[in-house]
Amino acid sequence: MCSMDTTSFESHSMRGVSLIEVLVTIVILAVGLLGLAGLQMRLQSSEVEAYQRTQASLLLEDMANRMGGNRKNAVDYATGSASPLGTGDSQPTTCAGSGYGFDTCQWSNALKGAAEQSGTNKVGAMIGARGCIENLGADQYQITVVWQGLVPISAPASGCGAGLYNGAAGSSCINELCRRAMSTIVRVANLGTP
Repeated sequence: MCSMDTTSFESHSMRGVSLIEVLVTIVILAVGLLGLAGLQMRLQSSEVEAYQRTQASLLLEDMANRMGGNRKNAVDYATGSASPLGTGDSQPTTCAGSGYGFDTCQWSNALKGAAEQSGTNKVGAMIGARGCIENLGADQYQITVVWQGLVPISAPASGCGAGLYNGAAGSSCINELCRRAMSTIVRVANLGTP
């Protein structure tokens, strides 16, 4: 009878198995790390979107308080949706005086990011922020803040800033798909004269 040395046969057939296991592990790890990198990019984009939404909410509240504090002249605050304040407007950077002119100048600068600066760049607000105040009649005003989002979703129904957020050729933000909007309605009470 012939006797076989099974230990040498097993050692020859098992060669390279560890190398294949290592390569499979590396491929699985690489796929997992790519997924993690994609998730990190989405989280960062969501963080910026949330920051911009918070800033818009603060700016809405700011203008609502300014109008409530100057209710006799509330009608003068109306800009309409065709000429928003903020990015691209002609408001001065230094506001003087008082009343609605001072309030709209300060709100315009806040929309442009004047609350925080890096050198001469204003970086404290949303990307391309604009604000509109529309007179709805019966002492009601709609305040809207619009800004440039990072990813396309859908164009808001608000007319404030419409046509001002189309991206460049090749951009994913075309046809207003990255324009974001937040609105509130302010009812100004007519307290009359005592």
